[in-house]
Amino acid sequence: MIDTHSHIYLEQFDEDREEVMARAVDAGVKAIFMPAIDFNSIEQMERLSHPDVDFYKMAGIHPCDVEGNITKNFEQELHEFCLRDDFYGVGETGLDYFWSTDHVEQQKKSLRIHCKVSKTVQKPIILHNRESTTDLLDLIEEEQDGNLTGIWHCFNGTVDEGKRAIDMGLHLGIGGVVTFKNGGVDKTVAHLPLDKMVLETDAPYLSPTPKRGKRNEPAFMKFTAQKLADIFELSLEEVVEKTSGVAEELFGLR
Repeated sequence: MIDTHSHIYLEQFDEDREEVMARAVDAGVKAIFMPAIDFNSIEQMERLSHPDVDFYKMAGIHPCDVEGNITKNFEQELHEFCLRDDFYGVGETGLDYFWSTDHVEQQKKSLRIHCKVSKTVQKPIILHNRESTTDLLDLIEEEQDGNLTGIWHCFNGTVDEGKRAIDMGLHLGIGGVVTFKNGGVDKTVAHLPLDKMVLETDAPYLSPTPKRGKRNEPAFMKFTAQKLADIFELSLEEVVEKTSGVAEELFGLR
């Protein structure tokens, strides 16, 4: 399995990261992609290594952290990081209107910069979306010139929104919310193509059922994968093979 979205570098794992990684290996996790929250995340990422799991870094500024971080040198710094061979994606970026709408224009400015860098370096963009779907998709549509690829992280949209995102060149990141009993995401996902989906955890957040309410970790991705297998009436192995292949192709690993 490939976890395409994990903040395994955060301090929530500092006391038992070795045990967390051992459980990940036992669950079949072979690679973890790490989106940044801000540029300070990169130093944390670079401390990580494991003999049985490959770590892949990304650079970006989370939409909830744009205030004070989108400086005049931001685009140049982001471009320099993302141009490096050891960085595989741009983000996470996106829009978030849940906590506050005080910095919407700054969030949009940041997102456009991330889009520009993503197209320039030809690496996928990682899109956070919370209560901002219409604005997010409208902006991506404006920025799409045939060179933008990426993932709608933690997909929880409607069938039509999912189809629109796919038509614009995006993939859907499927995480723990697909397992929530009354979330409805499972019913939506059933009407969308599996070959446009990748697995993710968003660890330490959004643990799947039956671990809901606990700190999330890469090993728990097996519950999400099993849910997709149930939805599409496939074996767990088929879902893992297909989603891992999609992730490898998207991030340029094959």
